[in-house]
Amino acid sequence: MDYLLKTEPTVYSFADLLREQHTVWDGVSNPVALKHLRAMKPGDRLVIYETGDHKSAVGTAEVVSVDVSDPKNPQVKIKAGKPLAKRVTLAEVKANKIFADSPLVRQGRLSVVPLTREQFRFLTGE
Repeated sequence: MDYLLKTEPTVYSFADLLREQHTVWDGVSNPVALKHLRAMKPGDRLVIYETGDHKSAVGTAEVVSVDVSDPKNPQVKIKAGKPLAKRVTLAEVKANKIFADSPLVRQGRLSVVPLTREQFRFLTGE
């Protein structure tokens, strides 16, 4: 499965992930976002999206492991992928009909969003 993870770059940016190479994606409190984190599997592909002033998809990552022993605080370890050749802005996402029903557009504050393969390809150019 493919997912988009939102992050505030002043707190933790994609550049931070590239520098560290691995991190645990935790600290999520929204029940729907937690459900998506618990559903992740090793090998799932991720798009990292920076909020704030950027509001754009900026890079890729991959799920390494998932520990759901505490369902209220799942620990999802991810590894850095690569920067996108071209950032994809929220305006570009909203203008594309493949995102019409996406939680990325409909639930703007949701920090973990499932993506269809077509949406993943659009964001990553792969």
